[in-house]
Amino acid sequence: MLQDESPKKRITDPKIALEKASKFCAYQERSQQEVRSKLYEWGLWTEAVEEIISDLIVNNFINEERFARAYSLGKFRMKQWGRIKIKQGLKLKGVSENLIKKGLASIDGNDYEQTLIHLFEKRDASEKESDNYKRKFKISQYLISRGFESDLVWNVINEHSKK
Repeated sequence: MLQDESPKKRITDPKIALEKASKFCAYQERSQQEVRSKLYEWGLWTEAVEEIISDLIVNNFINEERFARAYSLGKFRMKQWGRIKIKQGLKLKGVSENLIKKGLASIDGNDYEQTLIHLFEKRDASEKESDNYKRKFKISQYLISRGFESDLVWNVINEHSKK
């Protein structure tokens, strides 16, 4: 049996689990749901999981607002996602609506518009469709699939497309 094929060891000691969870949270921002899932994956009982989550929150290893801001800015800057896609991602991570709004508010409006324009220009240059209506439609679908609001997408397309 190879080393990678060994069965996962279950963690039964809450102290060891707390230490391991602290390292897990220190590596990168995590939502409560992510940490809770990881603790259950390690084989801990509900009571121990909730106690560890509480300790992590008290010691500031888990901070949902900080997570929402980091997630929003990271997905926007690195993956160039729009607000809609970021909001969906945060909902999947179990973040509250109030904190999602705070996270999305951390994205600068000018940067957001410039990113949308940049993605439009990049896609416009690579789009092979010759029919102008189909071309605009394809570009709009691409930008909307990236999570940008359809009204912003159409404004950018109408302002920047070649007539």
